[in-house]
Amino acid sequence: MVRVLIQIMGILCLWWWWASLADAGYMTYKDPNETAAVRVKDLLSRMSLEEKIGQMVQIDRTVANAEVMKSYFIGSVLSGGGSVPLPKASAEDWINMINEYQKGSLSTRLGIPMIYGIDAVHGHNNVYNATIFPHNIGLGAARDPELVWRIGAATAAEVRATGIPYVFAPCIAVCRDPRWGRCYESYSEDPKIVQEMTEIIPGLQGDIPANSRNGVPYVGGKNKVAACAKHFVGDGGTTKGVNEYNTVIDWHGLLSIHMPGYSDSVVKGVSTIMVSYSSWNGEKMHANHELVTGFLKDTLKFKGFVISDWEGIDRITTPPHSNYSYSVEAAIKAGIDMVMVPFKYAEFIDDLTQLVKNNIIPMDRIDDAVARILLVKFSMGLFENPLADFSLVNELGSQPHRDLAREAVRKSLVLLKNGENRTNGLLPLSKKAPKILVAGSHADNLGYQCGGWTINWQGFSGNNYTRGTTILGAITSTVDPSTDIVYRENPDGDFVKSNSFEYAIVVVGERPYAETLGDSMTLTMVDPGPNVIKNVCEAVKCVVVIISGRPIVIEPYLSSINALVAAWLPGTEGQGVTDVLFGDYGFSGKLPRTWFRTADQLPMNVGDSHYDPLFPLGFGFMTESVKDLVNRSTSAGVGEMPYMLSIIVSVIISLYFSASSGWLQKK
Repeated sequence: MVRVLIQIMGILCLWWWWASLADAGYMTYKDPNETAAVRVKDLLSRMSLEEKIGQMVQIDRTVANAEVMKSYFIGSVLSGGGSVPLPKASAEDWINMINEYQKGSLSTRLGIPMIYGIDAVHGHNNVYNATIFPHNIGLGAARDPELVWRIGAATAAEVRATGIPYVFAPCIAVCRDPRWGRCYESYSEDPKIVQEMTEIIPGLQGDIPANSRNGVPYVGGKNKVAACAKHFVGDGGTTKGVNEYNTVIDWHGLLSIHMPGYSDSVVKGVSTIMVSYSSWNGEKMHANHELVTGFLKDTLKFKGFVISDWEGIDRITTPPHSNYSYSVEAAIKAGIDMVMVPFKYAEFIDDLTQLVKNNIIPMDRIDDAVARILLVKFSMGLFENPLADFSLVNELGSQPHRDLAREAVRKSLVLLKNGENRTNGLLPLSKKAPKILVAGSHADNLGYQCGGWTINWQGFSGNNYTRGTTILGAITSTVDPSTDIVYRENPDGDFVKSNSFEYAIVVVGERPYAETLGDSMTLTMVDPGPNVIKNVCEAVKCVVVIISGRPIVIEPYLSSINALVAAWLPGTEGQGVTDVLFGDYGFSGKLPRTWFRTADQLPMNVGDSHYDPLFPLGFGFMTESVKDLVNRSTSAGVGEMPYMLSIIVSVIISLYFSASSGWLQKK
């Protein structure tokens, strides 16, 4: 009997051993055939508190390495503005760096991959040789959701080309005061236009499947990225446009002006949402449980993860970081799932661990945060393809993407003036003028043309930091080779008068800036812009092209200007500007925000009782291309005009072309 018992026990032990081996070999969370929800539940059940809290941490690349990733179970790494592997880093350099961090994550007990994030707010803007698209204010002027979808898809391809699967974009703020230093990151003062522009999300992530549940994150493959709608909520409505300040508005106003973009983003399957530094009626958004958990997660049914801004939880207190343990508690309880630390990760981990162990933060709040992070990682296929390869490196700065950016530039340009009451218009410009003047600080400066968030956080000046075409370069390649182009950044009046220029192109505006450093109470163009306009436009016919992230003071100079164009911050493809100036394409852009007369009127948005703009929201003259004009004139002449009149028109057209040969070459 004893012998039989021993045999039975041996069989049971053997069975248990084999079962253990089988279990060790098969883990549900590693099975791509299982649903994401099942995989999340299985993985979460296997994780220790230390592993869970590690997933909630995002650190900057400057403090990351394989050992840190492994030892602290770090869930995410980011590049802050301008943080790159090395100057002019190639796509391969980026991939090699990111894969080293990823190998550290994969070497942990459970092998949970980290997710690398970067700002890609107008193309892959940190990266040398990337295509830089117009900033959002320009895309708002283009009013073309399908164009924005294509820009999202191109941006995703370029970001993936460098091995990065996550972008902190789009910004869907509704800028209500151009004094705000981030106003160019906003598509419009009109929430309806901002809603339309959320079409960039399926461009970045892929079109959400028809059977997808509302609020569930979606990323459709290795050439798509997880997107991040930001900054939740009301960041564009702060008092006097002061960055990170207080938005004073009632509940109805918050819902009707600042929330619609988020509702649309959630419906379109956005993977993550970033919380704003700003406050709502005095309460910091990073600590606002009512809005982050109550409205975003519970009412809108957002199932992705909520991420803080850079050191955002530190700023819950004044001064920042003065009571860090409280800030950690307030932020996590409010509903923030991943925290952009970015440097003092050990302090954050220690504080959060103690708050959980002391039952100050409940374990189910941690589980909710980690489950959301894991859901995004599973949904985007990160477990199956954690390491980047070199298969997409040629997407970075590719010609099709540059052609798309050029299209976006020409569609974003807004024609504000062309002659007096649209008579005696200077535009389109002749390509075969004998001699022309190009002037202004922004005519031959790629950095000024791109604006902030380009290569560096605050942008750059000059033409040596990335590849692109300046407006001067575009003019040179557009006009006839026989045209004498004279460039002077700041010509004096006597010089202009003493030369026989047929016309002048003056390109002036703002210097690059980002965030708080862009806040301005005066909104004036940078010197010597006003002086250049005076010296040039009082001496010769001129078109003034404004390069700016928002409307700026222009009324005092308007009477001397023959033609005025708002070009916003067009990015690397300056040829898009000349496409329209010289008539290869017509003007089609409309103002995405009100152009004020004086800064004293601000804030002033359409519908306000004191609305008295220089140019209202939606203003912009529509024109036809030279080719379309000629075709229409020719068509109208057939069978409709007397014989003699048709001959006269033919002669005029013939003379027109002889004076402007080559105009249609670009078309």
